[in-house]
Amino acid sequence: MVAIRQHIHRRQPARGKTLSLFADDPTWGQYRYGVLVTDLDLPAQVIWRTYRGRADSENRIKELKYDFGADSFCLQDFFATEACLNVIMMAFNFMSLFRQTLLKTVPIPTLKTLRYKLFALPAYITHEGRRRFLKIALAMQRRHWFSGLWTQAATIDLPVHFSSVFSS
Repeated sequence: MVAIRQHIHRRQPARGKTLSLFADDPTWGQYRYGVLVTDLDLPAQVIWRTYRGRADSENRIKELKYDFGADSFCLQDFFATEACLNVIMMAFNFMSLFRQTLLKTVPIPTLKTLRYKLFALPAYITHEGRRRFLKIALAMQRRHWFSGLWTQAATIDLPVHFSSVFSS
């Protein structure tokens, strides 16, 4: 077991519980406490840092389950199921990249939120001469934000640089 004690005033987003037994105590009441139970044979600080880095993984699993439907596909063939899982993971990674590079908001919105803000928008196609235009029905206060995404997308600097495998 690893016990964690974090000073509330020095570290505002301290996680854990304040012990109600010692809430009135001037020393014990200034801390939040947490306990990790593990079978790792490592120093306490290493265990705390390792587990702290994995703290948000449960939220990603829930997002895969509810937003990407990763819990409701089971095909008759193993390889078909594996292919579906790979497509879902790829879509999740693309959406994560989109959220990290373009949105840069805290908290990062889920796919469910993005579905209603970006993807499920009423629109229609018009013609002017030989050109087609997509007219999106968007409230005026959201238009600036929406067009800002297109501006950012034009100047995006990906964290990874891709090169062509084929030479011309």
